Parts: sequence; structure tokens; C-alpha cells
Amino acid sequence: MEMGKNAGSVRPDISVKDCAYSKALDIIADKWTVLVVYALEGGSMRYGEMRRRIDGISQKMLTHTLRQLERDGLVSRVVTPSVPPATHYSLTPLGVTLVGLLQTLKQWAHDALPLIERARDNFDRNTGAATENSEFPK
Repeated sequence: MEMGKNAGSVRPDISVKDCAYSKALDIIADKWTVLVVYALEGGSMRYGEMRRRIDGISQKMLTHTLRQLERDGLVSRVVTPSVPPATHYSLTPLGVTLVGLLQTLKQWAHDALPLIERARDNFDRNTGAATENSEFPK
């Protein structure tokens, strides 16, 4: 493409506001969302069971994540009237469609992370950058 006076008139073809992919990532790119979906892939689960299963999640974050997933139609919440009331969460049919995608991402991460870590080490060694800022634990 020729750069010059017309370069400013080129419209971007990737839009954070209008791209369905970007909107989908807003829904599922949160680490807690992914972990909640993983927790529920085996079937219905009570809140307390889920909280014990997901290491490091706070009560506030689990509640927020479940509400957002319920709002998005990915998780259903069923309250059984009893004393105390029993609340079960499960993936909706739409939520189940995420499981295969997330398993593919999990496999990619398992395969790719050693390569990414090696590339980062090489980059840092070649540029003199500090490796202590790495996002991946050693």
C-alpha cells in the first residue's frame, strides 16, 4: 500500500468495538472464567465445592465470575429450597461449547510454554533484559 496523503483515510479492518472475536475474548479471556468453566466441565457443582476446587479464588471473585457467566448464558444456577438452600451451578449447552475450545488452548499452552520461555530467555540474554519480569514461573 502506498503511504502518503491517502494513508490517513484507510479505515482499520480490526475494531475492538465491533469485532465479534474481541467481544468473545472480553467474555472468556479472564483467568477465573476459564477456571470456573474447567471446574464445571464435569457437571453440576455447589458453590463451596467450586471454591475449594479453584485454588486462589476469593469468594468475591467467584461470585462475580459466576454472575457474569450466568448473565452471558454460559452457566445456569439452580436453587433447591431446603434448609439451608442448596445452590448448584452447571454449564449451559452454550457453556459446554467452550470446553473443547479451552481444552485446545490448554494443550497449546502445555506444548508452547516451554518454547515461549526459551524464546524469552534467548531474547533477554541477547538484549540484556532482566528475566525477573517473566510472566511465567520457572
